[in-house]
Amino acid sequence: MDPGDQLAFRILKAARAVHTTLGPGFIESIYTRALIAELVDDGFQVEREKTVKIWYGDRLVGKHRLDLVVDGTVIIELKANHSLIPLHIAQMNSYLHATTFPFGLLLNFGATDLQWEFIRSGTGTPDNES
Repeated sequence: MDPGDQLAFRILKAARAVHTTLGPGFIESIYTRALIAELVDDGFQVEREKTVKIWYGDRLVGKHRLDLVVDGTVIIELKANHSLIPLHIAQMNSYLHATTFPFGLLLNFGATDLQWEFIRSGTGTPDNES
C-alpha cells in the first residue's frame, strides 16, 4: 500500500468514527469540527479553511478556502448531502488543479452510510467509490 493510500485509509477510519457517532442529519460545520477533533486525536496536523490562490495564466483571479488540509498533503472536502454528485467530484478536481496537493478525499456525512471518493491529482476520476 503506498503512503497516499495509507493516509487515506487512516483519514477514512476517522471519518467513519464521526459518522458512526453522529449519523446523518447535521450541518457540515458539525461534521467538520468532529472530524478535526478525531484527526487531531489520531496525531494528524489539520489546517481548516486553508486559503489558496487561483491563477489564470500569470494573473491572480481569486482565492478559495479548502475545507481541510491534512498533514500538508491531502485536501478534504466535506459534504452533508443526500448523496455525492458529479459536481462534487468536479469541485475536488478544480481544487487539485489549482494546487500542488497529490490527492483529495471527498466525504459525505449526509447519507445513511458515509460516502467517499479518493481522487488523485491529474486523473480527473475517483480511485475508489463508497
